[in-house]
Amino acid sequence: MQQTYTMKKLNTLFFLLAAYSFHAQVISGTVISKNDNLPVPYVKIGIEKENAGTVSDEKGNFSIDLSGLDASRKLRIEVPGYEPYAETVQNFRKQDRRQILLKEKVKNIKEVNIKVKKLVDKNWGVNTKTKSVLYSVNSKFKKEDFLGETALEFNASKRSKIKNINLNIASYTSDRPVLMRYSIYSEKNGFPNENILDEEITVELTQDMIKDGTYTLDVNEHNIWVQGKFFVGIQFLKEFDGKINISAALFRTGFMRKFYGDWHKMTLAAPAINIDVKVDKSAKNTKDEAAALGDDLEGLVSDVSQYQAASENSGYGKNESSGSYIELKDTKLYYEIYGEGEPLFLLHGNSGSIKDFYQQIPVLSKQFKVIVVDTRGQGKSTDTSHRQFTYIQFAEDIKALADKLGLKKINIAGWSDGGITGLEFALKYPENLNKLIAIGANAFPEGVDERLVNHMKNQLLVLNIENKPEKFDERRLVTIMLKEPHISKKDLSKIQSPVLVIAGDKDVIKQDHTEMIAKEIPNAELKIYKDATHMIPFEKADELNADILKFLGK
Repeated sequence: MQQTYTMKKLNTLFFLLAAYSFHAQVISGTVISKNDNLPVPYVKIGIEKENAGTVSDEKGNFSIDLSGLDASRKLRIEVPGYEPYAETVQNFRKQDRRQILLKEKVKNIKEVNIKVKKLVDKNWGVNTKTKSVLYSVNSKFKKEDFLGETALEFNASKRSKIKNINLNIASYTSDRPVLMRYSIYSEKNGFPNENILDEEITVELTQDMIKDGTYTLDVNEHNIWVQGKFFVGIQFLKEFDGKINISAALFRTGFMRKFYGDWHKMTLAAPAINIDVKVDKSAKNTKDEAAALGDDLEGLVSDVSQYQAASENSGYGKNESSGSYIELKDTKLYYEIYGEGEPLFLLHGNSGSIKDFYQQIPVLSKQFKVIVVDTRGQGKSTDTSHRQFTYIQFAEDIKALADKLGLKKINIAGWSDGGITGLEFALKYPENLNKLIAIGANAFPEGVDERLVNHMKNQLLVLNIENKPEKFDERRLVTIMLKEPHISKKDLSKIQSPVLVIAGDKDVIKQDHTEMIAKEIPNAELKIYKDATHMIPFEKADELNADILKFLGK
C-alpha cells in the first residue's frame, strides 16, 4: 500500500514537471549575420506588441522566455542594415538549431542633388540641464523597464542633416562603461514608426565623455538626412551597477516603449535630447520642432533652469539675518525683509519660494520695505493640516503677517498663484491694500490654457496613484490650480484699489482672460509683455522692476 502511494506521488511529480517543462520555455540561441556568418551583438529580441524581451550579448547569444505565449504571436527583430526578422513562436520553438540568421539589406545608393546656396547651423530639441526633473536609468528597475526605449519628436520643415545628438545628463554613476543605442525613427499617426538608419549606432558611455553635463555624439559621418516629422530614440542595452539621471523638461511630451510593445506618450516631461543640424538657410523657423505638436506647451512655458540655478546661488530664501517665522494655525510661515520704506509684499507662484524673486529684491528694496514670503506648504513654510489649500487661506496668512509687523496698509506684487492671492486679499481686506501688481494671474480655472490643464490632470492622476505621504503637499498644490480660484466678474468689479495686470503674450493664462480681469477691475491698468511666457520675473526682470516702481510711484 505504501509502495502504491509512493508511486502515485512520483507519477504526479513527473506530470507536474512535464507540465512545467512544457509551459516554462526559456529558449537560447544566437543571432548571426547570414552574409558573413558572424554574430550580431546587442540585438533587441522580442514579441510583437509585447513589453517583454531580451538583448543579445556581444557574441550574439541570447535567452528568451516564451512561456505562456500564444503560438501564433511573432518573434521580432529589427536591426539597422538588416532585413526585419519575424517568425511565429510556434515555428521558432520547432527549430533544431536556434540560430537567427539576419540578411543584410541591399543598399540602393541614389544620387542626391541638393540645391542649397548655404547650409546653416541650428539646434533643435530640449536643452534643459535641470537636476530637479529627471529621467532615471537604474539597474534595479525591472528588466523590461531598464531596457526600455525613450524618444523625442522633431519636425524639420526643410531637408536637414543631423550632425550631433546631444544628451544632457544630470548625474552618472556606473561600475563600467554604459552601452547605449541611438535610433532615428520615421513618424506614423503621431508615434515613432520605422528606424531609418542604415547601420547601428551604439556607444559605450563613460563619465569622462560627459562635458559640462552633456554627452555629444558626432553622427556627421552617418549621413543622416531628415525632413518632416521624425524621432530620436535612446536605449540602454546592458545592465550595470549604478544610476544615470537624464535631465527632463516639464510640459513637453516624450515617448516610451518596452522592447517591441506599443509606443506610449509621456506627457509630464520629455528627456533632454537635442540635435545639431545643418539646414537650408531658406527654411522656415524650426527652432523648436515640438512646438508644432498640439499637446506640447513649448512657447508657453520656457526652460528656466538657468534662472533656477542663479536663484539657488542668490542666498535669498535662506538668509538668517533677514529671515523669521510667524506661527499661525497649522503653519509656521517663513518670510524675509529687505530695505526700508512703504511695505511691498512679494508673493511667489505655485511650488515656488522666496528665491524666485532674486532679480526683484535687490532693486525694489532700494525704495521699499520688501517682505518676501514662502507661502504655506512651500519653501521653508510648513502646513500640518490635511485640508486642501485655498487662495483665501493664503490671503489670510498675509493679513496675519502684516498685522504682526504692524502694517496697516500694504502693496502686493504677486506672480501666478501669488497674483491670485493678491486678488483675494483685495476682495477680503480692501481697507488694508494700497496697490496690487498681478503677474500671470487667473480669476477662475477656465482662464488657463487647456494644454496646461491636461498636463496638471495627468500629474495629479500619477500623484494619486503613487499616494506617497511625502508628496501630499505636491498633490494639494496641483489640486488648487485645478479647482480654484472662483473670482467672478462681479467680484472683480468690487476691487477699488489700483491694480496693474501683467501677462506674457505667450503666457499659459489666456490673453482674453487677462484682458477680462483688467477690464472688470475699475482702476486697473494692463500690460502684455512681448516675447514673454508665464515666467516674466525671470525672463523680463528689468522691464518688470521698472514697471513696478513706476506703478507704485504714481
